[in-house]
Parts: sequence; C-alpha cells; structure tokens
Amino acid sequence: MTTTTSTITTTGTTGTTGTTGTTSTSGRAAMAGTTGRTGMDGRLRARVRRAGDRTRGSIAVWMITTAMTMALVVGLAVDLGGQVHAQQRAQDIAAEAARAGGQQLQGAAAVRGQGVDLDPAAAAAAARTYLAAAPGVTGSAYVLAGTRVVADTRSTYRTQFLSLIGITTITVTGHAEVQVNRAVAGLAR
Repeated sequence: MTTTTSTITTTGTTGTTGTTGTTSTSGRAAMAGTTGRTGMDGRLRARVRRAGDRTRGSIAVWMITTAMTMALVVGLAVDLGGQVHAQQRAQDIAAEAARAGGQQLQGAAAVRGQGVDLDPAAAAAAARTYLAAAPGVTGSAYVLAGTRVVADTRSTYRTQFLSLIGITTITVTGHAEVQVNRAVAGLAR
C-alpha cells in the first residue's frame, strides 16, 4: 500500500484556496475527496437549493390539475354514454309502439286477399298502450293517411357528473313510422 500526498490549489473569485490531503490510495482519489469542501462547491449547492425552492410544490399543482381534468373527461364520458343509451331506448320504444300499431289490420279484407287495410282506431290504441307500458317514457301515437302509424317518445336521462355543474337532466326523443303495405312477390301493391 502506498501513501500519496497531494496539494490542490484552486483559484476562485475570492482568491486562492489551498488544500492538502493524505490518502492511502492514489492521487486522483485524494483530489476527488477534497473538491467537495471548497468554497465554489458550497456556492453551487446554495444556488441549486435556492432554485429548488422556487419550484417546490409545482408537481402538486400539476397533479391536481391533471386529476381534475381526468375526472372531467371521465364524467363527460359517463354522462354522454348515458345520454346515448337513453336516446337508443327512446328510439327502440317508438319503433316497437309503431310496429304494435301496424299489426292492427282489418281482418276481413286481409283474409280474402283484397288488400291490407289498417284499422286506424285499433292501431293508435295499440301503439299508445305499448307506450304506456314502457317505464320512464312518455309519448304519443297516431295514424297518418290511413296507412302509416307514427310514434313519438320522450325520456329524460339523469346525469351523474354533469349535475355537479348544474345540468341535472338531459331530454332525449325517439321517432318511428310504420307503413302498412300489401306485398306481392316482394313488391308493394
């Protein structure tokens, strides 16, 4: 094992500083061990510490902003998905009500093969009965031109997240029409 003595002299803005060290390894290790204690390194550490104080807490602000943005995006996705589901349900119920009305035919003419005639009173009543049986949906049904059954529906979706900003419900509608035709060989007659 060798013992090495080295002298390191550094010139800074305040003058000359000398350091002497003794080590049991090499001269490079001695230099590395003594540079951490000079005045220049102390000033550098203080400058880094002061810069760190200015950015302290910036990560917390960034995280809060990001979390709030993500919550808003998730909330919009949930409520818009719920609105689409309510819209599809209102449309499906309108279509089924119109179909129920469209099945109300005047039987005698249809059985004889003379044509397909809609019973307007029975068709409107069947469509309204179907609408009345659907929970959470209101609507109307009527017969147009003696051959078409029209059903309109309304429903409301209660928001989950948008209620936090004052939007508590979203109204959705559905509309369907059924045309009653006699078809021969795939062609309406």
